[in-house]
Amino acid sequence: MTDKLLRYTLRVDRVLFQKFRYIAESEGRSANKEIEQYLKKRVAEYESEFGTIEIENN
Repeated sequence: MTDKLLRYTLRVDRVLFQKFRYIAESEGRSANKEIEQYLKKRVAEYESEFGTIEIENN
C-alpha cells in the first residue's frame, strides 16, 4: 500500500516562518496543517478559474 502523505522539506526565511507559526497557532492549527489549508485554497482557486487538474495515478 502506498503512503498517501508526501513528506516535503520547505526552505523558508526563519523570521517569516516564525510569524507564520504565530498565525497558525492563533487559528488553532499546526504550521503543517496551516500550509495544507493554504495549498487546498490555492488549488481550489486555480481550478475554479482553469478547470479541474487531472493527475495520473502511477
